[in-house]
Amino acid sequence: MKIIGIIPARLASSRLPQKPFADILGMPMIGHVYHRSKLCNTLDEVYVATCDKEIYEYINSIGVKAVMTSDKHERASDRTAEALLKIEFDTNSKIDIVVMIKGDEPMVTPEMINDSIAPLLKDRSIKITNLMTKMNTVQEHEDPAEVKVVVDKNNFALYFSREPIPSRKKGVNDVPMLKQVCIIPFLRDFLLEYNEMEQSPLEIIESVDMNRLLENGIKIKMVLSETETYSVDTTADLENVNNKMMNDILLKSYFN
Repeated sequence: MKIIGIIPARLASSRLPQKPFADILGMPMIGHVYHRSKLCNTLDEVYVATCDKEIYEYINSIGVKAVMTSDKHERASDRTAEALLKIEFDTNSKIDIVVMIKGDEPMVTPEMINDSIAPLLKDRSIKITNLMTKMNTVQEHEDPAEVKVVVDKNNFALYFSREPIPSRKKGVNDVPMLKQVCIIPFLRDFLLEYNEMEQSPLEIIESVDMNRLLENGIKIKMVLSETETYSVDTTADLENVNNKMMNDILLKSYFN
């Protein structure tokens, strides 16, 4: 099977301007995401998909394969799908699985990517997976920037929300606190199918794309990762990640 990673990235960000170039230990965040993803030997190749010339030029300057996409896309999956089709055209080969790795996940590890892909390789009835991890604090659980997920006993998603779900308002404090990690593998054809679906009411209300699938009765396999990871949406997130990554064991593999 041919499996690639695509990192969608753009400069426009309401909470953290120029986010892909946010400095993490002296390297732009998009650089960390690429180099760490590239360490995953399950991926045949890793690309960055962007509509911004500045990102494209930086990516080329470090010897990375970049794909220019339309600046009209509102969702990362649309940008990823356009890049996928361009890559297939340029390489004259069809992709089987595409892993969308959001450009604000600088703590991604090869193991996280491998874990997220595994269900698709084992069970062809699964069309999409999402990585998830545990949250350690109530503060993080209540942070609307974090997308929370509740799952059934087989780790299929029941619902995604920016609200703290499950609720602790009935006096149960020890509730499972799980967040989505934006490492999302799709079967190639299903990514294209997904992007043809109309936005759904709960997707719009929650501002979580994955609810579109749940509202259409499509199962999303969630994969639990034990790796501590944090995305970057704000300056506070950036400071936190800089501190967390100081002693990261992967740094020496790509960062001198």
